[in-house]
Amino acid sequence: MSTPAGPEPGYLDRMLTMEMVRVVEAAAVAAARERGQGDEKKADQVAVDAMRRELNNLPISGRIVIGEGERDEAPMLFIGEEVGLGGPEVDIALDPLEGTTICAKNQPNSLAVIAIAARGKLLYAPDVYMDKIAIGPGYPDGIINIDASPTENLEAVAKAKGCKVSEISTCVMDRSRHTKLIEEIRRAGAAIRLIGDGDVAGIIHTTEPDETGIDLYMGIGGAPEGVLAAAALRCTGGQMQGRLILDTDEKLERAARMGVDDPQKAYSMEEMAQGDVLFAATGVTDGNMLRGVKFNQGSAKTHTVAMRSSTGTIRWIEATHSNVEKFPSAT
Repeated sequence: MSTPAGPEPGYLDRMLTMEMVRVVEAAAVAAARERGQGDEKKADQVAVDAMRRELNNLPISGRIVIGEGERDEAPMLFIGEEVGLGGPEVDIALDPLEGTTICAKNQPNSLAVIAIAARGKLLYAPDVYMDKIAIGPGYPDGIINIDASPTENLEAVAKAKGCKVSEISTCVMDRSRHTKLIEEIRRAGAAIRLIGDGDVAGIIHTTEPDETGIDLYMGIGGAPEGVLAAAALRCTGGQMQGRLILDTDEKLERAARMGVDDPQKAYSMEEMAQGDVLFAATGVTDGNMLRGVKFNQGSAKTHTVAMRSSTGTIRWIEATHSNVEKFPSAT
């Protein structure tokens, strides 16, 4: 009698999916208490504290590879920090509060986000900027190219979609560094959706253009958000490329210490998030993808998406947390 084949190397225990959900729920509830208060640092800190507590209750040997910053800049959840009670060795990318400004102003699409993969499967890189381009599923491989011009990418997508460039909508962060990018996109005839913050959500929105109205994402944002978005696209389908912006000697040195041997390398989605990847996000404020936390007489309601790349499973989870004053320990 033959023995059933075991899981592929790096296959993660599916129970980790629900453990991750508890982690992002805790961070989201903590941050949601600070919505609209105008204090970005406090909102971020309470989310970090809650996420760290929950991570240290997990049966994993976890290493933060994308976190709140590097050790000298971030006292908790810094790149290289070890978390968990012990168990399978995993790498973790996280953003306890994606969109700190959004949360402080109580604007749409603030999230608590995490991704987990086996050790060595997530891009280990310094906390720097990253140039990014992303698109949702259903297109031929190689349809986007970070080294092509915005116009060339727009024309390629329009051709593949069977429409005019004027029918393509591109998501871009509203930053002065994107002035020339925005001008070229508009000259090409495409529409633009400007966002103030939160490019993880912006990139994920490319996976459902009929719902979000976003076909393509372009522009420069944080490398942490780039890896998290790549993890989500690995689960939902799509394509993405990113290049670290290492424009000073100090950044080049930091990257080299982390094993980045080609500072000009364009990373594919698969190179940023390899193997079996788990991704989870909970809404802090209401958004296109997730509803924000709702408080009511001592309880809290959360809305979470949990994904897994090896199965393609996407779960939408609505939870009511009673006795929320003791949250997260009570869940």
